[in-house]
Amino acid sequence: MTDTEATGLPQLPELPGDWQRALAVVAHPDDLEYGCAAAVASWTDAGKEVVYLLVTRGEAGIDTIAPDVCAPLREAEQRASAAVVGVDTVEFLDHRDGVIEYGTALRRDIAAAIRRHRPELVVTLNHHEGWGDGPGAPRNSPDHLAVGRATLDAASDAGNRWIFPELGDQGLAPWDGVRWVAVAVSSTPTHAVDAGPGLERAIESLLCHRAYIEALTDQKPEEYVREFVTETTSASADRFGGRPAVTFELFPR
Repeated sequence: MTDTEATGLPQLPELPGDWQRALAVVAHPDDLEYGCAAAVASWTDAGKEVVYLLVTRGEAGIDTIAPDVCAPLREAEQRASAAVVGVDTVEFLDHRDGVIEYGTALRRDIAAAIRRHRPELVVTLNHHEGWGDGPGAPRNSPDHLAVGRATLDAASDAGNRWIFPELGDQGLAPWDGVRWVAVAVSSTPTHAVDAGPGLERAIESLLCHRAYIEALTDQKPEEYVREFVTETTSASADRFGGRPAVTFELFPR
């Protein structure tokens, strides 16, 4: 019996690799580490350029730490986390954590970053209503919904000189070179990246968010992180030739 016969689902092809620059856009520090750090490690190993864009500084993410103290702490953790997987450039937009609004202001900020960095691949996080299929799936957060949807839209906005023409006045020429938007942690993945080569660095990268993790769970951070990353990358192995995988829902453009 093949893997496809065992699961009832088709095998996932490799995410296209014929690109050089990627921009990853998410709502909070730790989103990429929970979502796709093993893939990022593999990409930077291959000499590809990856930039992180965080819409907030995650200042509302730890109940026991006031936002003005939490924001610089979480920013520092994110920069350290990115460095582990070979990402040198981390930018923050300073939208308010927890109350990100989908709309033209958010689309414009993301489109500006796309014009500035000129990626071929844009990565974001699950923009669907839930984490998984069916009525019992946990509900996604409003921040993730807003950022994921705005990123999909901004990939097109960035190439249209008549949308946000003020960006051109700021010296940001239109960029219509985005070839794909890849959505991590989607319940309907279409492609995958081998998580094996970057697995240990993905674990170390998530562990950099120690303050957040210590507030999240009573489990030892090292145990929690290794268990989470191992389990999530193994979840789709039967659809990827038995290999641990980071999965994406890919939207070609």
